[in-house]
Amino acid sequence: MNRREAISSVALLLGGTILGSQAFLSGCKPASSDVVAFTPKDIELLNEVAETILPATGTPGAKEAKVGAFMTVIVKDCYKPAESKAFLEGMTKLEEASKAKNGKGFLESTKEQRHELLVALDKEAAAFQKTKKEEELPHYFRMMKELTLWGFFTSEVGATKALRYVAVPGKYEGCIDYKKGDRAWAT
Repeated sequence: MNRREAISSVALLLGGTILGSQAFLSGCKPASSDVVAFTPKDIELLNEVAETILPATGTPGAKEAKVGAFMTVIVKDCYKPAESKAFLEGMTKLEEASKAKNGKGFLESTKEQRHELLVALDKEAAAFQKTKKEEELPHYFRMMKELTLWGFFTSEVGATKALRYVAVPGKYEGCIDYKKGDRAWAT
């Protein structure tokens, strides 16, 4: 088993997703600037996709954590050029899928329409993952979903309001009682 397979196996055990694994495995290297260019409208779209995945409830949602801007930084600075291109093309495919399903773009769609579209894309990505060859890039929606989770749970909002956080933890306590409804630890 190589390192990538080991990390993937651990990811499956921890919920099915390794957040930003490509950035960790390949190291952050700037992609060529002609491949990646995001507009403010792109960031707005990514924020709404992220907010649909992780909406505000009793805690802030992904939009408040500015996950769209986070995604653009990772795609520009850490993804390989082919991955960046696939991500950008995926944004176009998402818009096309929204227009085909709802008769309007993603941003103009209702929350329910957005949710239904992303559930369908998630199923499509899961099916693609099962038949994907090793050399193929991940499905674009999987990239968006991974970056959403990574961006949110590593943000100040995600770490302090959605998770429990201790800035400077004290001694190690290996056995802490868990009460139903307690948030997971960020630290």
